[in-house]
Amino acid sequence: MAVRQLSIFLENRKGRLETVAKILADNKINIRGLSVADTAEFGILRLIVEKVDAAEAVLRSAGVVLHINEVTAVEVDHQPGGLAKVLALLNKADINVEYMYALAQPESANPVMILRFDDPKTAREALKNGGCRLLNEADMAI
Repeated sequence: MAVRQLSIFLENRKGRLETVAKILADNKINIRGLSVADTAEFGILRLIVEKVDAAEAVLRSAGVVLHINEVTAVEVDHQPGGLAKVLALLNKADINVEYMYALAQPESANPVMILRFDDPKTAREALKNGGCRLLNEADMAI
């Protein structure tokens, strides 16, 4: 199960994050999770939103440069060692985690992590075989 993520390229200057958030808010598109990686010159804003196609359309029409890629959403046991269990399954399958971040998922008692892998298909199989619950976009809609 893959989830589509928006990767938005932003100049690292005041107000750029607010602009994106306001465009989505004005179009009633909820942000479920995000990560920001930056340098002195630019940043990459990674977003998980409820209405991916609508978000892409409104952001592109506002001149925002973005790319859509697939990531994996996995529910993590809400207890000590929950994340370690997920990472052990991936390590055992020789999977590299390129990046990860948490997702706002208030409907669940367990946290949800967004992960990007060097080998997504093998990673998802390892997680499923290890008893992890993978989520799709419908699972994350309110």
